[in-house]
Amino acid sequence: MASFAGDITQDMARRDFTVDALALSLDDAPKELPGDGLIDPFGGRSDVATATVRAVSGRAFRDDPARLMRAVRLVAQLGFSLDGDTQQLIKRDAHLLSTVAPERLRDELLKTLAEPGASHHLRLMDDLGLLCRLIPELEAARGVAQPKEHHWDVFYHSLEAAGQVERVTWEKGRAGDEVLSHVPWHPSLEAYFEEEVSDGHARRTIIKLAGLLHDIAKPATRTIEPNGRMRFLGHDTQGARVSEGVLRRLRLSSRGIHQVSTMIEHHLRPTQMNQAVELPTRHAIYRYFRDVGEVAIDTLYLNLADYLAAKGPDIELEDWRGHCRLIVHILQQGLEGEAAPQRMPRLVDGHALMEALGLSPGPLVGRLLEAIQEAQGAGEVKTGQEALELARRLM
Repeated sequence: MASFAGDITQDMARRDFTVDALALSLDDAPKELPGDGLIDPFGGRSDVATATVRAVSGRAFRDDPARLMRAVRLVAQLGFSLDGDTQQLIKRDAHLLSTVAPERLRDELLKTLAEPGASHHLRLMDDLGLLCRLIPELEAARGVAQPKEHHWDVFYHSLEAAGQVERVTWEKGRAGDEVLSHVPWHPSLEAYFEEEVSDGHARRTIIKLAGLLHDIAKPATRTIEPNGRMRFLGHDTQGARVSEGVLRRLRLSSRGIHQVSTMIEHHLRPTQMNQAVELPTRHAIYRYFRDVGEVAIDTLYLNLADYLAAKGPDIELEDWRGHCRLIVHILQQGLEGEAAPQRMPRLVDGHALMEALGLSPGPLVGRLLEAIQEAQGAGEVKTGQEALELARRLM
């Protein structure tokens, strides 16, 4: 932040953007017309009127390279456009991004993602040469082709996914949108996605971050089979590990890192759960909510965003309706059913199990308890006696 030095004009010459280089002379301004006392040596008032973010001087970004990211953030927050000359200055000085403290870069990125229009603002970062300096691991995704079902390459699909997250997790804009009309929604979800979960940011913003990074390992896992089929085997688990490294470097909180990496690791799972069956079984849904934990709902909506980002304008509504039915089924079974994992009372505990079966403490007791809870989630056991009988059979 610039400190005061010299007279007011000299001080404002050290500021970042013209919209921030405005001052009010309290001595000269008539109380009834305070605008008459406005000190505006760099045309900030005009830039406010034209909704333009413009650098005060050619040294603005060299004096504080964090302003490189702040420029995009202001564009996102204010709904302004970026002055053409300022864009050229940012491109010239983009290499200075590496000198900025990671915490400042993290904050500017998350504040930008928090605003509507994430895909547009990520593309702006990329056009300015900032995005892949911030996250170099994304550069390998540029130009990496995907199967014909995908509209974009891996890089632009990732940018699009972040924007689709906001589309499926906001209530506004649903009216009259045939695509969004099939996305499962309840008024309580608005507060859920606005809940603060990491580094002062909402759950929705952290899911957007996961959307940006969810396919980060696709370039490293891409293979072509003899029949020409393109595969990205393991990109989910490997992507979780890569994203952890990216986010540790940006000093994201431990909770935020865990949430993003968990979403990435499991972002394919909702689709995989119904292979060879019409809809996922209660066993599969129980295991999903058990494994994915606090971001189980978040991952379902990331999966929806991933689908939309893959198809783009080529989406077929009948297939999309079927995919949304799958997500609705998982949500209903996992959150509203009697066997929802977070609602199930434990039928037996470890002490009762050891006493009934003559077991000693050890890993076997834990495995039996987990098998009982999964069977309970599937509706196969409902009483303590049935749980013990199941444990005996498993023994």
